[in-house]
Amino acid sequence: MVTELLAPALYETLFPAGISRYAVGGLLVGLGAVVIYLGTGIPAGASTFLESSLSYVSDQSRFQRYVGSRDWRVVFTLGIVAGAFVYALTFQSGLVSSGLYESGTTGQLYDVGGFSLWLTDVQPWRLFLGGILVGIGTRIGKGCTSGHGVCGVGSGSKTSIVGVITFLIVAIGTAQIVMALGVSP
Repeated sequence: MVTELLAPALYETLFPAGISRYAVGGLLVGLGAVVIYLGTGIPAGASTFLESSLSYVSDQSRFQRYVGSRDWRVVFTLGIVAGAFVYALTFQSGLVSSGLYESGTTGQLYDVGGFSLWLTDVQPWRLFLGGILVGIGTRIGKGCTSGHGVCGVGSGSKTSIVGVITFLIVAIGTAQIVMALGVSP
């Protein structure tokens, strides 16, 4: 059983384009979480960043508990958005090339102002509904996959480990159901 898990054929089946892009991404996410934790003593969970941003516009007590640390959290959130924008303008547009980047398969490339940008074919209502469901799940699960999966599991939190196992089971089950139903973007 263990030798089957280590077989190169398994990796080629699961990751036909290789695992290097996932390894690099994972290392960068992990490094970011470590830098934030060492600099602030606070685990880096994206849902907490959003919640702290709401403390600027809401007087509800659950948002106000982040007032003391909300400024750097807003900068972090803006960094996520800026990082996606820089990625789109460099790798996605073809300005910079890398063997780690492979264009999406469920969208179209469009030329916008001399840059090629990829836009998804997923219907807007599905993106909106997915965002709402993720938001509800984040509230119920008391955190998001980045907080539980990266910081919680990394620190050995039993709650986070159970949460991540639950996320994975539900995600795999949902993907299998959607695939069996033949749903496409």
